[in-house]
Amino acid sequence: MAFLRQSKFRHVFGKPLKRDQCYDNIRITRSSWESTYCAVNPKFLAVITEAGGGGAFLVLPLSKVGRVERDHPLVAGHKAAVLDVAWCPHNDNVIASGSEDCCIKVWQIPDGGLTANLTDPVADLFAHQRRVGLVVWHPCAHNVLLSAGSDNKIFIWNVGLGEALTEIDLPDLPLCASWNHNGSKIVATCKDKKIRIYDPRTADLLKEGKSHEGAKPSQCVYVKDGKIVTTGFSRMSERQYALWDENDLSKPKMMEEIDTSNGVLFPFYDADTSMVYLCGKGDSIIRFYEITDVSPFIHYLSLYQANDPQRGICFMPKRGLDVNHCEIARCYKLHNSGLCEVIPFTVPRKSELFQDDLYPDTASDVPAMTADEWVDGHNVEPLLVSLKGGFVSTKKEALKVARRSNVLDKMPNRAAQAASNMSSVNSSEAAAAAVLPPNMPSEFDAKQMMEELRQLKILVTNQDDHISKLEKRLAELESRSRSTDEEDVKADDEHADSQDNA
Repeated sequence: MAFLRQSKFRHVFGKPLKRDQCYDNIRITRSSWESTYCAVNPKFLAVITEAGGGGAFLVLPLSKVGRVERDHPLVAGHKAAVLDVAWCPHNDNVIASGSEDCCIKVWQIPDGGLTANLTDPVADLFAHQRRVGLVVWHPCAHNVLLSAGSDNKIFIWNVGLGEALTEIDLPDLPLCASWNHNGSKIVATCKDKKIRIYDPRTADLLKEGKSHEGAKPSQCVYVKDGKIVTTGFSRMSERQYALWDENDLSKPKMMEEIDTSNGVLFPFYDADTSMVYLCGKGDSIIRFYEITDVSPFIHYLSLYQANDPQRGICFMPKRGLDVNHCEIARCYKLHNSGLCEVIPFTVPRKSELFQDDLYPDTASDVPAMTADEWVDGHNVEPLLVSLKGGFVSTKKEALKVARRSNVLDKMPNRAAQAASNMSSVNSSEAAAAAVLPPNMPSEFDAKQMMEELRQLKILVTNQDDHISKLEKRLAELESRSRSTDEEDVKADDEHADSQDNA
């Protein structure tokens, strides 16, 4: 008799809500980019939509269920199709979007949702030279964002300052990227069929190894205890999932084949229950697995099967779930018909009391550290909060981007003092100060630099005047020369005529 592994999650089941409790009539994007096309948090649902002449996505308050009007306001500031969206884990009103226009935009969504098209982002982040297909927020640090683009680069951003902190060059197109539990490392899969681990602060390559051998896109997600789950395809185009140890990427700890479907498998990881949900694009099945330290490490639990395939899919953060009904996950599934179906997954329990074993303390919406603390090398675990009695969101201030108009934050004190007196300096000099590198040498003197810039401007102005005078003088000489030549020609003609008459 085969041994049946025991698990409290073995009987997890999904039951979709009725259609009038879902979201309908959404013009879902027709982009072929391998993305989930939607994102959700305890306040809003965002869905990338089809938009003529630019890129847009829809933001709906969770309570606004039912049919979505065709003229519903959109977030519509991109000049080309939006490829990915991600809600900030520390502010439910802030969302980032990446687009084919090579730009990342960060938006502030008002409470209650949009009443008109939103076209002015809080921040525009420019660095990528080609389309931006992935945006992922840091799990612990405030306003730190990862972006990956078709220019084979990953950028780490400080959104609060609107500047790039790190640039990571990859040898091929990045397909997926994920932060580890405390945000001290990132893992990325590439089109060259390799998996790599980087230090996001220094851009150093820490480990690399061969991943799935198939040519179709591979996905990855960092899980606890230094493990990584990837999905991909074998050389025979069979779909696979694998578990890796971050310290040794030479071979996976385990790799399992699933089926021969051709839809990309997206892994969604729940750190609280150590469960992974595998959702294939174009599939009608969602598979559940549990990760343990016992071989084969990833254990199959069950599956949810529907009649309609999923065009895109996203999962609600744990703090947005209904703990009174033992709901351990909730997915939002996009249909080709324009329906966004809501599917809660629950563990059947008879007791109506709070189930401590199902709901350990989960990540809160309060960041564990600032962006500057993270840049300085601090590694802090996410702040946790109990879900007993339900989660109450903390009050948030609107995101404001304080772009560096100078380099005071990291300057020596004497430079800061000098730069603080720059109110009398003209706008061109202030602009020059804005683009200085953030790490200045100790001998840097802002006042001296401003004086040199002023002298240089005077010199350039004098040179312009001198050049103008020379050009005027040259024009006069050319005019005089032409007049002299004409007089000489006339005299020669007159002399020739007199000779002929003689």
